[in-house]
Amino acid sequence: MAYVALTIAGSDPSGGAGIQADLKTFHQRGVYGTSVLTLVTVQNTRKVREIEILSPGLVEKQIESVLEDIPPAAAKTGALGNREIVRLVAEKAKCFPFPLVVDPVMISKHGRPLMTEDARGILAEKLLPRAFLVTPNLHEASELAEMPVRDLESMEKAAEIIAGKGARAVLVKGGHLQGEAVDLLYCNGKVRLYTAPRFDTPHTHGTGCTYSACIAAELAKGRSLEDALDIAKRFITRAIETNPGLGQGSGPVNHHADIGE
Repeated sequence: MAYVALTIAGSDPSGGAGIQADLKTFHQRGVYGTSVLTLVTVQNTRKVREIEILSPGLVEKQIESVLEDIPPAAAKTGALGNREIVRLVAEKAKCFPFPLVVDPVMISKHGRPLMTEDARGILAEKLLPRAFLVTPNLHEASELAEMPVRDLESMEKAAEIIAGKGARAVLVKGGHLQGEAVDLLYCNGKVRLYTAPRFDTPHTHGTGCTYSACIAAELAKGRSLEDALDIAKRFITRAIETNPGLGQGSGPVNHHADIGE
């Protein structure tokens, strides 16, 4: 029987992030991917030109259509756009019998907002309590914890605050720290660090999407959270290291990355 994972996210026509990155990652990790589209972007590796958010009704019908026919064993969210869609996904997630990974995407790699300001409070209030895991970067952790997050000490404090909002586990990604790429997992009051070498490359478009998609894929296979994170950290590190060098700006990572399993 095939493993199935669902992504609820936006579209990136350049293929490096969003739904496209998620589905590529699911496939590479041996998982059948289904998808629900929340918004459409006009972007490439250099800039985002336009963003159009879909109607909540259309998003709801997509979710219902997938769940009634090909139910997933895990799901993840990416860019949700506005408060109506965040609220809708949170309401639907009340009945999810599978783990939900929430990637709280707020701003694109190019600095364009992918979530309205008023949606951020709804995400913290309504969606975080439905999350098996939430995966903020430093900026997103700062927003959700309402405090500056700049180092390991503040990452741990922010993770504890975010977990206090209802998320079962929190992975604060330290990709923008100096030195090694260190991510901090806070779960059940305990902290675990995931470290990897840092590579000097501009080609990191879609790293957050790819990372969270790999976690969701491994959870769909029935792996524990810790094992899923071990695999996902190795996968995203290898994907960055072996990036294909595409585009004239911040190019995509390598979604064909092989971690030797």
